[in-house]
Amino acid sequence: MKKLVMIGMTALLLMAPLAASARVGVFVGPRFGWGWYSPYWEPYPYGYYGYGYGAPATGEVKFDTSVKDAEVYINGAYAGTVGKLKTMNLRPGSYDIEVRAPGRTQFDKKVYVAAGKTLHLNPDLRVIAQPQAQP
Repeated sequence: MKKLVMIGMTALLLMAPLAASARVGVFVGPRFGWGWYSPYWEPYPYGYYGYGYGAPATGEVKFDTSVKDAEVYINGAYAGTVGKLKTMNLRPGSYDIEVRAPGRTQFDKKVYVAAGKTLHLNPDLRVIAQPQAQP
């Protein structure tokens, strides 16, 4: 009986670290061991291989322009300047993107952002020729 109690205590002590790390939302990385969808044991039976829990699926939009003070509008709402944004992470979907700068042409484009993909935008913000005054 004493030997059985000692084996039970040892097994309990060895499994304590596994129970402490079995919180949902903590695991990031490859799966290990036996689980629901894996031939190996793992403390997270519903995990995805190589991805953390709750990782949002977003796409990137990058602006490639030399006019850093140009204003960016997404679906009509101000998002910031090109110099501050450089790269934006957006949820998958369609967006109307406008880039405006005073004294320059306006860039308008309807884009579709796909999850895990990077969309490069090259807004051509040319200087608008000012009409010359007649003497």
